[in-house]
Amino acid sequence: MRYTVVLFALCGLLPGWSQTVLIGTVDGTINPATAEYITMLVRRGEEQAAEAVVVQLNTPGGLLEATRTIVQTLLQARVPVVVYVAPSGARAGSAGVFITLAAHIAAMAPGTNIGAAHPVGLGGDSGDSVMADKLTNDAAAFARAIAQQRNRNVQWAEDAVRRSISSTEREALRARVIDLIAPTLDSLLHALDGRTVVLPQKRHTLRTAAATREEVPMNWRQRLLALLSDPNIAYILLMLGIYGLLFELYNPGAIVPGVIGAISLILAAYALQMLPINYAGLALIAVAIILFLLELKVTSYGLLTLAGIASLVLGSVMLIDSPAEFVRISWSVILPTVVASVGFFGWILGKGLQAQLRRPRSGGEGLVGQTGVVVDRIAPPERGRIRLLGELWWATATVPIEVGTRVRVVGRSGFVLHVEPLIPPDSHPHASEYMSNQ
Repeated sequence: MRYTVVLFALCGLLPGWSQTVLIGTVDGTINPATAEYITMLVRRGEEQAAEAVVVQLNTPGGLLEATRTIVQTLLQARVPVVVYVAPSGARAGSAGVFITLAAHIAAMAPGTNIGAAHPVGLGGDSGDSVMADKLTNDAAAFARAIAQQRNRNVQWAEDAVRRSISSTEREALRARVIDLIAPTLDSLLHALDGRTVVLPQKRHTLRTAAATREEVPMNWRQRLLALLSDPNIAYILLMLGIYGLLFELYNPGAIVPGVIGAISLILAAYALQMLPINYAGLALIAVAIILFLLELKVTSYGLLTLAGIASLVLGSVMLIDSPAEFVRISWSVILPTVVASVGFFGWILGKGLQAQLRRPRSGGEGLVGQTGVVVDRIAPPERGRIRLLGELWWATATVPIEVGTRVRVVGRSGFVLHVEPLIPPDSHPHASEYMSNQ
Protein backbone atom coordinates (compact mmCIF):
# COMPACT_ATOMS: atom_id res chain seq x y z
CA MET A 1 0.00 0.00 0.00
CA ARG A 2 2.84 2.39 0.92
CA TYR A 3 4.56 1.81 -2.43
CA THR A 4 1.32 2.40 -4.30
CA VAL A 5 0.92 5.83 -2.66
CA VAL A 6 4.50 6.76 -3.51
CA LEU A 7 4.02 5.61 -7.10
CA PHE A 8 0.92 7.76 -7.56
CA ALA A 9 2.66 10.73 -5.95
CA LEU A 10 5.60 10.41 -8.36
CA CYS A 11 3.28 10.04 -11.32
CA GLY A 12 1.53 13.22 -10.25
CA LEU A 13 4.82 15.07 -10.63
CA LEU A 14 5.29 13.97 -14.24
CA PRO A 15 4.48 16.72 -16.78
CA GLY A 16 1.15 16.28 -18.49
CA TRP A 17 0.14 13.33 -16.25
CA SER A 18 -2.69 14.82 -14.17
CA GLN A 19 -3.16 18.33 -15.54
CA THR A 20 -6.76 19.56 -15.72
CA VAL A 21 -8.09 22.62 -17.48
CA LEU A 22 -11.37 24.02 -16.15
CA ILE A 23 -13.54 25.59 -18.84
CA GLY A 24 -16.34 28.05 -18.10
CA THR A 25 -18.63 29.98 -20.45
CA VAL A 26 -19.98 33.50 -20.04
CA ASP A 27 -22.47 34.40 -22.76
CA GLY A 28 -24.47 37.48 -21.84
CA THR A 29 -24.31 40.57 -19.68
CA ILE A 30 -21.94 40.96 -16.75
CA ASN A 31 -23.96 40.97 -13.54
CA PRO A 32 -23.65 39.74 -9.94
CA ALA A 33 -24.42 36.17 -11.06
CA THR A 34 -21.58 36.31 -13.58
CA ALA A 35 -19.20 37.65 -10.92
CA GLU A 36 -20.16 34.84 -8.54
CA TYR A 37 -19.74 32.25 -11.31
CA ILE A 38 -16.25 33.38 -12.36
CA THR A 39 -15.16 33.67 -8.73
CA MET A 40 -16.39 30.13 -8.09
CA LEU A 41 -14.57 28.92 -11.22
CA VAL A 42 -11.25 30.44 -10.15
CA ARG A 43 -11.57 29.21 -6.56
CA ARG A 44 -12.30 25.70 -7.80
CA GLY A 45 -9.24 25.86 -10.06
CA GLU A 46 -7.09 26.86 -7.09
CA GLU A 47 -8.46 24.06 -4.90
CA GLN A 48 -7.90 21.43 -7.60
CA ALA A 49 -4.48 22.87 -8.55
CA ALA A 50 -5.73 23.05 -12.13
CA GLU A 51 -3.30 23.73 -14.94
CA ALA A 52 -5.44 26.65 -16.08
CA VAL A 53 -8.93 28.11 -16.01
CA VAL A 54 -10.34 29.12 -19.39
CA VAL A 55 -13.27 31.57 -19.50
CA GLN A 56 -14.93 31.64 -22.92
CA LEU A 57 -16.39 35.14 -23.11
CA ASN A 58 -19.06 36.77 -25.24
CA THR A 59 -20.60 39.87 -23.67
CA PRO A 60 -21.96 43.28 -24.69
CA GLY A 61 -21.01 44.68 -21.26
CA GLY A 62 -22.61 44.93 -17.87
CA LEU A 63 -22.52 46.45 -14.41
CA LEU A 64 -19.36 48.18 -13.23
CA GLU A 65 -19.45 46.81 -9.67
CA ALA A 66 -19.75 43.22 -10.90
CA THR A 67 -16.88 43.89 -13.32
CA ARG A 68 -14.67 45.17 -10.49
CA THR A 69 -15.38 42.01 -8.50
CA ILE A 70 -14.35 39.83 -11.46
CA VAL A 71 -11.19 41.86 -12.13
CA GLN A 72 -10.13 41.64 -8.48
CA THR A 73 -10.61 37.86 -8.62
CA LEU A 74 -8.52 37.54 -11.79
CA LEU A 75 -5.69 39.79 -10.58
CA GLN A 76 -5.41 37.84 -7.31
CA ALA A 77 -5.88 34.37 -8.83
CA ARG A 78 -3.34 31.72 -7.80
CA VAL A 79 -4.14 29.67 -10.90
CA PRO A 80 -3.53 30.78 -14.53
CA VAL A 81 -6.67 32.33 -15.98
CA VAL A 82 -7.23 32.56 -19.74
CA VAL A 83 -10.00 34.73 -21.16
CA TYR A 84 -10.94 33.52 -24.64
CA VAL A 85 -13.29 35.78 -26.66
CA ALA A 86 -15.15 33.21 -28.74
CA PRO A 87 -16.77 31.85 -30.84
CA SER A 88 -16.48 33.75 -34.11
CA GLY A 89 -18.86 36.70 -34.04
CA ALA A 90 -18.49 37.14 -30.29
CA ARG A 91 -17.35 40.36 -28.63
CA ALA A 92 -15.83 41.63 -25.43
CA GLY A 93 -17.62 44.95 -25.19
CA SER A 94 -17.61 47.48 -22.38
CA ALA A 95 -17.16 45.44 -19.18
CA GLY A 96 -15.69 42.61 -21.27
CA VAL A 97 -12.67 44.82 -22.04
CA PHE A 98 -11.68 45.06 -18.36
CA ILE A 99 -12.15 41.31 -17.84
CA THR A 100 -10.07 40.42 -20.90
CA LEU A 101 -7.27 42.80 -19.92
CA ALA A 102 -7.19 41.31 -16.40
CA ALA A 103 -6.55 37.73 -17.54
CA HIS A 104 -3.08 36.19 -17.35
CA ILE A 105 -3.47 35.32 -21.04
CA ALA A 106 -5.97 36.99 -23.37
CA ALA A 107 -7.00 35.25 -26.58
CA MET A 108 -9.57 35.86 -29.29
CA ALA A 109 -11.13 33.78 -32.03
CA PRO A 110 -11.15 35.00 -35.65
CA GLY A 111 -14.07 37.30 -36.42
CA THR A 112 -14.38 38.73 -32.93
CA ASN A 113 -13.88 42.24 -31.56
CA ILE A 114 -13.04 44.02 -28.32
CA GLY A 115 -13.53 47.60 -27.13
CA ALA A 116 -16.08 50.38 -26.59
CA ALA A 117 -15.58 50.52 -22.82
CA HIS A 118 -16.93 54.02 -22.18
CA PRO A 119 -18.69 53.78 -18.81
CA VAL A 120 -22.41 54.20 -18.31
CA GLY A 121 -23.57 55.12 -14.80
CA LEU A 122 -26.18 53.12 -13.00
CA GLY A 123 -28.53 56.02 -13.34
CA GLY A 124 -27.92 56.42 -17.05
CA ASP A 125 -26.80 59.64 -18.66
CA SER A 126 -28.16 62.18 -16.23
CA GLY A 127 -26.71 65.15 -18.07
CA ASP A 128 -24.35 66.04 -15.21
CA SER A 129 -21.06 66.62 -17.05
CA VAL A 130 -19.03 66.76 -13.83
CA MET A 131 -20.34 63.38 -12.66
CA ALA A 132 -19.83 61.92 -16.14
CA ASP A 133 -16.22 63.14 -16.16
CA LYS A 134 -15.62 61.60 -12.74
CA LEU A 135 -17.01 58.29 -13.90
CA THR A 136 -14.95 58.33 -17.09
CA ASN A 137 -11.73 59.28 -15.28
CA ASP A 138 -12.26 56.53 -12.73
CA ALA A 139 -12.88 53.90 -15.43
CA ALA A 140 -9.86 55.09 -17.44
CA ALA A 141 -7.60 54.81 -14.39
CA PHE A 142 -9.05 51.35 -13.73
CA ALA A 143 -8.25 50.24 -17.30
CA ARG A 144 -4.71 51.68 -17.14
CA ALA A 145 -4.02 49.90 -13.85
CA ILE A 146 -5.13 46.55 -15.26
CA ALA A 147 -3.08 47.02 -18.46
CA GLN A 148 0.04 47.93 -16.48
CA GLN A 149 -0.43 44.93 -14.20
CA ARG A 150 -0.62 42.54 -17.19
CA ASN A 151 1.93 44.37 -19.39
CA ARG A 152 -0.62 45.25 -22.05
CA ASN A 153 -1.09 48.39 -24.17
CA VAL A 154 -1.94 51.09 -21.62
CA GLN A 155 -2.79 53.73 -24.22
CA TRP A 156 -5.23 51.44 -26.02
CA ALA A 157 -6.91 50.59 -22.70
CA GLU A 158 -7.42 54.28 -21.93
CA ASP A 159 -8.68 55.03 -25.44
CA ALA A 160 -11.18 52.19 -25.18
CA VAL A 161 -12.67 54.02 -22.20
CA ARG A 162 -12.35 57.66 -23.25
CA ARG A 163 -12.88 57.33 -27.02
CA SER A 164 -14.86 54.07 -27.10
CA ILE A 165 -12.50 52.58 -29.68
CA SER A 166 -12.99 48.97 -30.73
CA SER A 167 -10.57 46.57 -32.43
CA THR A 168 -10.76 43.30 -34.32
CA GLU A 169 -8.78 40.33 -33.10
CA ARG A 170 -5.88 41.08 -35.50
CA GLU A 171 -5.79 44.76 -34.56
CA ALA A 172 -5.88 43.82 -30.88
CA LEU A 173 -2.97 41.40 -31.34
CA ARG A 174 -0.87 44.03 -33.15
CA ALA A 175 -1.67 46.58 -30.42
CA ARG A 176 -0.58 44.15 -27.66
CA VAL A 177 -4.06 44.06 -26.18
CA ILE A 178 -4.26 40.26 -26.43
CA ASP A 179 -1.64 37.54 -26.52
CA LEU A 180 -2.81 35.22 -29.29
CA ILE A 181 -5.52 34.30 -31.80
CA ALA A 182 -6.95 30.79 -31.75
CA PRO A 183 -9.81 29.58 -33.98
CA THR A 184 -10.86 26.73 -31.65
CA LEU A 185 -10.50 25.65 -28.05
CA ASP A 186 -8.20 22.80 -29.16
CA SER A 187 -5.87 25.18 -30.95
CA LEU A 188 -5.97 27.51 -27.93
CA LEU A 189 -4.83 24.79 -25.52
CA HIS A 190 -2.01 23.75 -27.87
CA ALA A 191 -0.93 27.38 -28.29
CA LEU A 192 -0.89 27.88 -24.52
CA ASP A 193 1.38 24.88 -23.95
CA GLY A 194 4.83 26.02 -22.83
CA ARG A 195 3.86 29.63 -22.08
CA THR A 196 4.87 31.05 -18.73
CA VAL A 197 2.58 33.17 -16.57
CA VAL A 198 3.34 35.11 -13.39
CA LEU A 199 1.24 34.12 -10.40
CA PRO A 200 1.22 35.96 -7.04
CA GLN A 201 3.84 33.64 -5.52
CA LYS A 202 5.58 32.00 -8.47
CA ARG A 203 6.03 31.69 -12.21
CA HIS A 204 4.20 28.81 -13.84
CA THR A 205 4.80 27.13 -17.20
CA LEU A 206 1.58 25.83 -18.73
CA ARG A 207 1.18 22.21 -19.80
CA THR A 208 -2.20 22.27 -21.53
CA ALA A 209 -1.71 20.33 -24.76
CA ALA A 210 -2.58 16.98 -23.20
CA ALA A 211 -4.51 18.25 -20.20
CA THR A 212 -7.89 16.87 -19.25
CA ARG A 213 -10.74 19.26 -19.90
CA GLU A 214 -13.54 19.79 -17.38
CA GLU A 215 -16.57 21.86 -18.28
CA VAL A 216 -17.89 23.81 -15.28
CA PRO A 217 -21.38 25.26 -15.93
CA MET A 218 -23.27 27.65 -13.69
CA ASN A 219 -25.04 26.03 -10.77
CA TRP A 220 -28.79 26.44 -10.26
CA ARG A 221 -28.37 29.44 -7.95
CA GLN A 222 -26.18 31.32 -10.42
CA ARG A 223 -28.56 30.55 -13.28
CA LEU A 224 -31.45 31.89 -11.18
CA LEU A 225 -29.51 35.07 -10.34
CA ALA A 226 -28.59 35.52 -14.01
CA LEU A 227 -32.25 35.13 -14.97
CA LEU A 228 -33.35 37.67 -12.37
CA SER A 229 -30.71 40.12 -13.61
CA ASP A 230 -32.53 40.37 -16.93
CA PRO A 231 -34.54 43.65 -16.86
CA ASN A 232 -37.33 42.06 -18.90
CA ILE A 233 -37.72 39.26 -16.36
CA ALA A 234 -37.64 41.78 -13.50
CA TYR A 235 -40.40 43.82 -15.18
CA ILE A 236 -42.54 40.74 -15.83
CA LEU A 237 -42.19 39.67 -12.19
CA LEU A 238 -43.19 43.17 -11.07
CA MET A 239 -46.32 43.10 -13.22
CA LEU A 240 -47.21 39.57 -12.09
CA GLY A 241 -46.88 40.70 -8.49
CA ILE A 242 -49.14 43.71 -9.05
CA TYR A 243 -51.82 41.74 -10.90
CA GLY A 244 -51.69 38.88 -8.41
CA LEU A 245 -52.35 41.20 -5.46
CA LEU A 246 -55.03 43.16 -7.34
CA PHE A 247 -56.82 39.96 -8.32
CA GLU A 248 -56.71 38.84 -4.69
CA LEU A 249 -58.25 42.16 -3.63
CA TYR A 250 -60.93 41.94 -6.33
CA ASN A 251 -61.69 38.35 -5.26
CA PRO A 252 -60.89 38.00 -1.53
CA GLY A 253 -60.16 34.44 -0.51
CA ALA A 254 -58.77 33.28 -3.87
CA ILE A 255 -55.39 32.79 -2.06
CA VAL A 256 -53.38 31.49 -5.04
CA PRO A 257 -53.18 34.85 -6.90
CA GLY A 258 -52.18 36.57 -3.68
CA VAL A 259 -49.41 34.07 -2.93
CA ILE A 260 -48.05 34.20 -6.49
CA GLY A 261 -48.24 37.99 -6.44
CA ALA A 262 -46.35 38.28 -3.16
CA ILE A 263 -43.57 35.91 -4.30
CA SER A 264 -43.29 37.71 -7.64
CA LEU A 265 -42.99 41.10 -5.94
CA ILE A 266 -40.22 39.85 -3.65
CA LEU A 267 -38.26 38.43 -6.60
CA ALA A 268 -38.86 41.63 -8.57
CA ALA A 269 -37.54 43.73 -5.68
CA TYR A 270 -34.38 41.60 -5.58
CA ALA A 271 -33.92 41.87 -9.34
CA LEU A 272 -34.54 45.61 -9.51
CA GLN A 273 -31.92 46.40 -6.86
CA MET A 274 -29.31 45.03 -9.31
CA LEU A 275 -30.51 47.27 -12.17
CA PRO A 276 -30.28 51.01 -12.91
CA ILE A 277 -33.73 51.99 -11.66
CA ASN A 278 -35.34 55.36 -12.36
CA TYR A 279 -37.31 56.06 -9.19
CA ALA A 280 -39.70 58.36 -11.04
CA GLY A 281 -40.76 55.40 -13.18
CA LEU A 282 -41.12 53.21 -10.10
CA ALA A 283 -43.22 55.94 -8.43
CA LEU A 284 -45.52 56.13 -11.46
CA ILE A 285 -46.11 52.38 -11.30
CA ALA A 286 -46.88 52.73 -7.58
CA VAL A 287 -49.37 55.52 -8.41
CA ALA A 288 -50.98 53.21 -10.99
CA ILE A 289 -51.47 50.55 -8.30
CA ILE A 290 -53.05 53.09 -5.95
CA LEU A 291 -55.43 54.30 -8.66
CA PHE A 292 -56.46 50.74 -9.48
CA LEU A 293 -57.17 50.09 -5.80
CA LEU A 294 -59.17 53.31 -5.47
CA GLU A 295 -61.33 52.17 -8.37
CA LEU A 296 -62.62 49.45 -6.02
CA LYS A 297 -63.96 52.01 -3.56
CA VAL A 298 -64.61 55.20 -5.53
CA THR A 299 -67.27 55.51 -8.21
CA SER A 300 -65.24 57.26 -10.92
CA TYR A 301 -66.89 55.67 -13.97
CA GLY A 302 -63.49 54.43 -15.18
CA LEU A 303 -61.54 57.68 -14.88
CA LEU A 304 -59.28 56.28 -12.16
CA THR A 305 -58.64 53.17 -14.24
CA LEU A 306 -57.70 55.23 -17.30
CA ALA A 307 -55.37 57.38 -15.19
CA GLY A 308 -53.84 54.22 -13.73
CA ILE A 309 -53.20 52.76 -17.19
CA ALA A 310 -51.53 56.02 -18.29
CA SER A 311 -49.31 55.97 -15.20
CA LEU A 312 -48.46 52.33 -15.82
CA VAL A 313 -47.40 53.01 -19.42
CA LEU A 314 -45.22 55.99 -18.48
CA GLY A 315 -43.73 54.16 -15.51
CA SER A 316 -42.87 51.11 -17.63
CA VAL A 317 -41.06 53.22 -20.20
CA MET A 318 -39.13 55.16 -17.54
CA LEU A 319 -38.44 52.27 -15.13
CA ILE A 320 -34.96 51.33 -16.41
CA ASP A 321 -32.85 54.44 -16.96
CA SER A 322 -29.88 53.51 -19.11
CA PRO A 323 -28.77 54.19 -22.69
CA ALA A 324 -27.22 50.71 -22.80
CA GLU A 325 -29.52 48.41 -24.76
CA PHE A 326 -28.77 45.31 -22.69
CA VAL A 327 -30.12 46.90 -19.49
CA ARG A 328 -33.32 48.32 -20.97
CA ILE A 329 -36.79 46.79 -20.98
CA SER A 330 -37.71 45.65 -24.46
CA TRP A 331 -40.73 47.19 -26.15
CA SER A 332 -41.73 43.63 -27.09
CA VAL A 333 -42.31 43.10 -23.35
CA ILE A 334 -43.77 46.52 -22.48
CA LEU A 335 -46.39 46.60 -25.26
CA PRO A 336 -48.02 43.21 -24.55
CA THR A 337 -48.04 44.05 -20.83
CA VAL A 338 -49.75 47.39 -21.42
CA VAL A 339 -52.23 45.85 -23.88
CA ALA A 340 -53.04 43.11 -21.36
CA SER A 341 -53.49 45.77 -18.67
CA VAL A 342 -55.83 47.81 -20.86
CA GLY A 343 -57.80 44.68 -21.71
CA PHE A 344 -58.00 43.49 -18.10
CA PHE A 345 -59.05 46.78 -16.55
CA GLY A 346 -61.21 47.64 -19.58
CA TRP A 347 -63.10 44.40 -18.96
CA ILE A 348 -63.54 45.33 -15.29
CA LEU A 349 -64.67 48.84 -16.29
CA GLY A 350 -67.18 47.40 -18.79
CA LYS A 351 -68.63 45.08 -16.17
CA GLY A 352 -68.95 48.00 -13.79
CA LEU A 353 -70.80 50.11 -16.37
CA GLN A 354 -73.12 47.21 -17.17
CA ALA A 355 -73.92 46.88 -13.51
CA GLN A 356 -74.67 50.60 -13.28
CA LEU A 357 -76.96 50.58 -16.36
CA ARG A 358 -78.72 47.27 -15.67
CA ARG A 359 -82.32 47.53 -14.43
CA PRO A 360 -82.60 46.55 -10.74
CA ARG A 361 -83.75 42.96 -10.26
CA SER A 362 -84.55 43.04 -6.54
CA GLY A 363 -86.00 45.41 -3.94
CA GLY A 364 -88.63 48.04 -4.58
CA GLU A 365 -86.91 49.36 -7.69
CA GLY A 366 -86.91 45.88 -9.14
CA LEU A 367 -90.73 45.84 -9.20
CA VAL A 368 -90.96 48.78 -11.61
CA GLY A 369 -91.71 47.48 -15.09
CA GLN A 370 -93.05 44.12 -13.88
CA THR A 371 -96.50 42.98 -15.01
CA GLY A 372 -99.33 41.46 -12.95
CA VAL A 373 -103.07 40.79 -12.96
CA VAL A 374 -105.77 42.77 -11.12
CA VAL A 375 -107.44 40.69 -8.40
CA ASP A 376 -109.69 43.35 -6.81
CA ARG A 377 -111.12 46.14 -8.99
CA ILE A 378 -109.19 49.39 -8.85
CA ALA A 379 -111.51 52.42 -8.80
CA PRO A 380 -109.67 55.69 -8.19
CA PRO A 381 -109.21 57.09 -5.65
CA GLU A 382 -109.84 53.69 -4.06
CA ARG A 383 -107.10 51.15 -4.33
CA GLY A 384 -107.36 47.51 -5.29
CA ARG A 385 -105.15 44.47 -5.26
CA ILE A 386 -103.02 42.85 -7.95
CA ARG A 387 -101.17 39.56 -8.13
CA LEU A 388 -97.50 40.17 -8.93
CA LEU A 389 -94.69 37.61 -8.88
CA GLY A 390 -96.83 35.23 -6.79
CA GLU A 391 -97.68 37.92 -4.21
CA LEU A 392 -100.68 40.17 -3.57
CA TRP A 393 -99.98 43.92 -3.57
CA TRP A 394 -102.16 46.99 -3.00
CA ALA A 395 -102.24 49.09 -6.12
CA THR A 396 -103.61 52.42 -7.37
CA ALA A 397 -104.17 53.79 -10.85
CA THR A 398 -105.33 56.96 -12.62
CA VAL A 399 -108.18 55.13 -14.39
CA PRO A 400 -110.55 52.37 -13.28
CA ILE A 401 -109.20 48.88 -13.97
CA GLU A 402 -111.37 45.79 -13.91
CA VAL A 403 -110.52 42.40 -12.43
CA GLY A 404 -108.42 40.20 -14.70
CA THR A 405 -106.77 43.08 -16.52
CA ARG A 406 -103.03 42.82 -16.96
CA VAL A 407 -101.22 45.84 -15.60
CA ARG A 408 -97.66 47.15 -15.53
CA VAL A 409 -96.04 48.68 -12.43
CA VAL A 410 -94.95 52.28 -13.08
CA GLY A 411 -94.04 53.33 -9.53
CA ARG A 412 -94.12 52.53 -5.86
CA SER A 413 -94.98 54.35 -2.63
CA GLY A 414 -94.14 52.21 0.37
CA PHE A 415 -96.21 49.03 0.05
CA VAL A 416 -98.57 50.50 -2.56
CA LEU A 417 -97.82 50.10 -6.27
CA HIS A 418 -98.80 52.51 -9.03
CA VAL A 419 -99.98 50.65 -12.11
CA GLU A 420 -101.42 51.22 -15.57
CA PRO A 421 -103.39 48.80 -17.75
CA LEU A 422 -101.60 47.01 -20.58
CA ILE A 423 -104.84 46.54 -22.55
CA PRO A 424 -108.36 47.99 -22.18
CA PRO A 425 -110.44 45.98 -19.68
CA ASP A 426 -113.24 45.32 -22.16
CA SER A 427 -110.92 43.56 -24.57
CA HIS A 428 -109.39 41.23 -22.00
CA PRO A 429 -110.36 37.69 -23.13
CA HIS A 430 -110.40 36.12 -19.66
CA ALA A 431 -111.93 38.93 -17.61
CA SER A 432 -115.44 37.43 -17.26
CA GLU A 433 -114.02 33.97 -16.56
CA TYR A 434 -111.72 35.31 -13.88
CA MET A 435 -114.62 37.23 -12.22
CA SER A 436 -116.86 34.15 -12.19
CA ASN A 437 -114.11 32.08 -10.53
CA GLN A 438 -113.83 34.65 -7.78
